[in-house]
Amino acid sequence: MDVTEAIRRRRMTRSFESRPIDSEVLDEILMTSLLAPSAGNSRGTSWISLLGELETARYFEAATDESWRRSAPRAPGLLRAGAVALLVADPAAYVERYSAPDKVGSGLGRSIEAWPVPYWWGDAGGVVMAALLLAEEAGLGACIHGAFRNVDAVKSSLGIPEPMLVYGALLLGHPAGDDRRSASLDRPGPSRAERIHHAGW
Repeated sequence: MDVTEAIRRRRMTRSFESRPIDSEVLDEILMTSLLAPSAGNSRGTSWISLLGELETARYFEAATDESWRRSAPRAPGLLRAGAVALLVADPAAYVERYSAPDKVGSGLGRSIEAWPVPYWWGDAGGVVMAALLLAEEAGLGACIHGAFRNVDAVKSSLGIPEPMLVYGALLLGHPAGDDRRSASLDRPGPSRAERIHHAGW
């Protein structure tokens, strides 16, 4: 599969079969995704891999509540994911890297607050996109489960050190084939062509 085909075919999968994922396939996806661009080769992104029902349950129990697990329309399909991979970013790794002699002139090595655009978020997005495409190539479905609730509980449950930031979770598994079409796809807005500006805005 070429890159263009993978991008065009890729869709968020939110309903999985309760079928296990091969651990070597998962490791290869996560390892290869870390080849995504890393500012200054800071290597400040890391995965926490949770494989199988017992391990993924730790994530879902921390990241969601019983009411959501019981009543959210998409919960059953998401909870069947064969793996959850949590992407974590370490801003301190970027500050340290940019305080080195070859980068110190940027001024970004002074502190986290010195960064007008936090590169760790961009790097994390690149890693996740790479993992989504690699999952597609491997014949798996995947989706992003955002880190917008219960983040402290997730960090505590998985032993993530306090300076680290949680970007989100990648849910992976074998697609069940009964995904509902997202209403977001029908939102009005500019076309892709309208979002490309030539020679200026």
